[in-house]
Amino acid sequence: MRLGVNVDHVATVRQARLGKVPDPVRLAQEAQRAGCDGIVCHLREDRRHIQTGDLSRFKRGLGIPLNLEMAAVPEIVRIACRIRPAQATLVPERRRELTTEGGLNLKRGNRRLLEAVRRLTRAGIRVSLFIDPAPAAVLAAAALGAPMVELHTGGYAEARTASDRKRHLERLRTAADLAGRLNLAVAAGHGLDTGNVGPVVRIAPVEELNIGFSIVARALTVGMRQAVLEMRRAIRKGKGRS
Repeated sequence: MRLGVNVDHVATVRQARLGKVPDPVRLAQEAQRAGCDGIVCHLREDRRHIQTGDLSRFKRGLGIPLNLEMAAVPEIVRIACRIRPAQATLVPERRRELTTEGGLNLKRGNRRLLEAVRRLTRAGIRVSLFIDPAPAAVLAAAALGAPMVELHTGGYAEARTASDRKRHLERLRTAADLAGRLNLAVAAGHGLDTGNVGPVVRIAPVEELNIGFSIVARALTVGMRQAVLEMRRAIRKGKGRS
């Protein structure tokens, strides 16, 4: 099970003073030393955390893949094609949201998404689509030609009752199984932490988890390396490994 660590919230703290610290690249390097498999960052149109200049620094400073979360808008697509991260994950983006609130709406704007998928693919970038765990969304993503989907786990992570959590987990399992049958690679992420990651780890088609806030929040107490190691242990435990 691959673990991608999202360092957006390191940059959020930095941008509070518009300074140079904490440096998301340095913390990403700490996550790499702790054994994560990739670094995730989101270059938003409003540049609220990650800045354009950070991307080249990530590319130079890391020995593991960079997964760039991004909206399918011309400016960001151009930047991605220039920087050429290993992967680009297309996500919805709204100016007033605190964080990504759900999967892409694949019922509209498909022409823009299709063009973004094509341009990124031509640039040699693997494309993933961030979608809600619904069969219709999986089918629409496959039709757009992306080789990978990331299932939004927010509903599961935010469930307040055991029955609601079970219902959301079954939605994730159903969507992942369908994606697997369509030969799509499957990732999952949003709201996952060491306490809830186990059941998601056990969904067979899921091969990658992308986790940010809970790791960065824990890192404020124990440091980035220890926070990543703790998540790694939770993932192994979820798989039934010591």
